[in-house]
Amino acid sequence: MSSSSNAPFHEGEKAVQARVGVRDKMEGIGHRAIRDAMPEQHQELFRKLPTLFVGSLDAQRRPWASVLVGAPGFIETPDERTLRIRARPIDGDPLEGQLAPGLPLGLLGIEPHTRRRNRMNGSIEAVDDTGFTVGVDQSFGNCPKYIQAREPQWLRDPGAPAPRHRVHALGPALNEPACALIGRADTLFIASASPHARAHAGADGVDVSHRGGQRGFVRVDGGADGQVTLTLPDFQGNLMFNTLGNIVAWPHAGLLFIDHDHGDVLQLTGRAEVIWDGPQVQSFALAQRLLQLRVDEARWLPGVLPLRWSAPEFAPQLAATGRWP
Repeated sequence: MSSSSNAPFHEGEKAVQARVGVRDKMEGIGHRAIRDAMPEQHQELFRKLPTLFVGSLDAQRRPWASVLVGAPGFIETPDERTLRIRARPIDGDPLEGQLAPGLPLGLLGIEPHTRRRNRMNGSIEAVDDTGFTVGVDQSFGNCPKYIQAREPQWLRDPGAPAPRHRVHALGPALNEPACALIGRADTLFIASASPHARAHAGADGVDVSHRGGQRGFVRVDGGADGQVTLTLPDFQGNLMFNTLGNIVAWPHAGLLFIDHDHGDVLQLTGRAEVIWDGPQVQSFALAQRLLQLRVDEARWLPGVLPLRWSAPEFAPQLAATGRWP
């Protein structure tokens, strides 16, 4: 999204909206739906969550999606323009070495068991040993579509020191546990950036969003060079095209997968593209288009989350969606 409150969408988002014939409609909706401050409803949701999803850029302008965890109340809202997050990134998360004033972030607060979610884009204003503060640029809600209802449960005290874990830094080829997690996933989080976003520059923003599907909705293909390509369907959404608009303008993305039974985390970043039509799109029921990501780098963080989740109640919109042949 554009960093200007007078221009809710940047050129990439506008191009996608024009391509699907909703450009004029979305300009008006964007000005009404995208605020420069958080309404009380958004503040209330952030304050009650045990997780926060974060999109960021590393020094090479590669997007990464991350998850922060804390006891409810670890996200504070001192006022409608400020979020205070009392948590630090998991050891080994690329966000760990990037936190600094001026870093643009995309934030997603999601409560799976109620299917509520709100997004906020802004920049870091301050960092200390316990966390960081983000100033709001844009705040907007999302509908409950495609969210699997899950109840979180604490495995251990969120205030206790995290157990030591091994970080597996992977290249373009993924290990077997990572591929297995992707193959059974029904949920992921995707980070992307506007064409002018820069790490530590406070320019146009970074975004992080949710994607859901039936188990196995992400296809994993390995190339002869060992590089893995992931393909997932893009279903009917809110027509803002924040993620696809970013990718059209800056063809990179980061993905985050969580193993809800074991607390494992997989983070990926790579080059992304949109497949607009053709046999692949037609082979997946209700897919409007496809998104592909060629993996450049990955982090496998086993057992790092102190939460486990109940079995999912699948989103009703997914009943008619397809599966990969």
